[in-house]
Amino acid sequence: MVRLVIFALVVLALGYGFSWLADRPGDLSLVWEGQLYQTRLVVAASALIALIASVMVVWWLLRTLWMSPYSVTRYFRARKRDRGYQALSTGLIAAGAGNALMARKMAARSRGLLRADQEPLITLLEAQAALIEGRHDEARAKFEAMTNDPETRELGLRGLYLEAKRLGANEAARQYAEKAADNAPYLPWAAQATLEYRSQAGRWDDAMRLLEQQRAGRVIEKAEADRLRAVLLTARATEKLENDPAGARDDATHALKLAADFEPAAIVAAKALFREDKLRKAASILEQAWKSAPHPDIGRTYVRARSGDSAADRLKRAERLEGIRPNNVESLLLVAQAALDTQDFAKARTKAEAAARIEPREATFLLLADIEEAETGDQGRVRHWLAQALKAPRDPAWVADGYVSDKWLPLSPITGRLDAFVWKAPFDHVDNVADESKTISIDRALKTLPPVREARSEGPASDHRIIELERAATIAEAARPSPKPPASSKQAAEAATSPEPRPFFGGLPDDPGVRNPAAEPEPKTRLRLF
Repeated sequence: MVRLVIFALVVLALGYGFSWLADRPGDLSLVWEGQLYQTRLVVAASALIALIASVMVVWWLLRTLWMSPYSVTRYFRARKRDRGYQALSTGLIAAGAGNALMARKMAARSRGLLRADQEPLITLLEAQAALIEGRHDEARAKFEAMTNDPETRELGLRGLYLEAKRLGANEAARQYAEKAADNAPYLPWAAQATLEYRSQAGRWDDAMRLLEQQRAGRVIEKAEADRLRAVLLTARATEKLENDPAGARDDATHALKLAADFEPAAIVAAKALFREDKLRKAASILEQAWKSAPHPDIGRTYVRARSGDSAADRLKRAERLEGIRPNNVESLLLVAQAALDTQDFAKARTKAEAAARIEPREATFLLLADIEEAETGDQGRVRHWLAQALKAPRDPAWVADGYVSDKWLPLSPITGRLDAFVWKAPFDHVDNVADESKTISIDRALKTLPPVREARSEGPASDHRIIELERAATIAEAARPSPKPPASSKQAAEAATSPEPRPFFGGLPDDPGVRNPAAEPEPKTRLRLF
């Protein structure tokens, strides 16, 4: 487009020049070797322009003839290069599709058409073809050759890292990742792998230093970098908690500044402050975290802040947390557990049932079973609540890659991934149990709750199986024939005309110490223990 505009401007300039000369006629005289040459000015200008154009054409022809050998060589070289790049492109596509035969063929053709030292992608294609065909030793040799070239060093290190991971050589993989991260901290895979390896080794300072390099290089976003730094600080604070409470406190509070809703950091900070006898400040941190997001670990840490507190003191602390977040499942369960510890069964039952109405789940019904066990000791009612717990959804827990932990961990024990644990339900039930759990209701459970059984005076003999065995022995004893004197004819006639007596179990009907099922009604609920 630019050339077209320049050509148009030149044509316009020439046209304007000739029109200007035509409007101003004149003659041009030239005396050369005694001869006078005279012509019009327009004709002389045209001849001059034609002469210049002829010289340019002749110069172009001479230059073309002089440069023709180089031009022909360059043409064939370019054609060969184009064919090589076409084969290389076809080979890379075949390698991506898993066609090892085509990839190997195109790699050989590319090496014949292109120079391998000028085009490193040929080595990559050969390494990919070797991987597809399962020749891993050859592939590793190709990747090692790539590490010697500055242009392909990062590509070779990544290939060696993946091969080491495939073979389970974690130490070699760590070395490759750290080497790549040292040379190029902007590589996400190298930085992430090195960060996880350093965290697994407990090198928290080195991990945070690498994280800062990633943040400075804008490899990760600021929010993600702050979150990972909070995780690393909390992990380091957990290690310092026993021997260096002050250092643990500083790290945990710094982590809370980076991630205010990070519950493990709040718990570690509070525990460190408890060790320093700063109960008020620790309670303030836990209360703030509880207000943000109630968590059972925060509640237990707050309630059991001082080991010497009585159960009544723990109940007061639990009620304080309930006042901060009323009508919350975790608050209600915390108060119910504290009330159970104080033997206040009415309050414990009320709070537990209120929690079940908000969110019927496993922990709620297990707590109701504990209350029933402590208050009445009725095993039938206890089993009723346990059956409800089996049908209820599971409680949230720390879960990472399918692994369920009873406490927060900075790394996943399955994959080694940093900040992998999430507070959620471990897994869903099977379909039939899930459908049943959706319809579970505390009101229905209370309606179907069996009445409290009265305790028997026989002590251990109150077990129903033992009672049945005693009844069977009594029946067998009563049914055993006993020797009788021969009856007279009068007695035989009276026995024949008298009505047959009703059978009974265990003894005489008028014996107050023996039960007669024929004389007393059957109870509505019978508990059989086997």
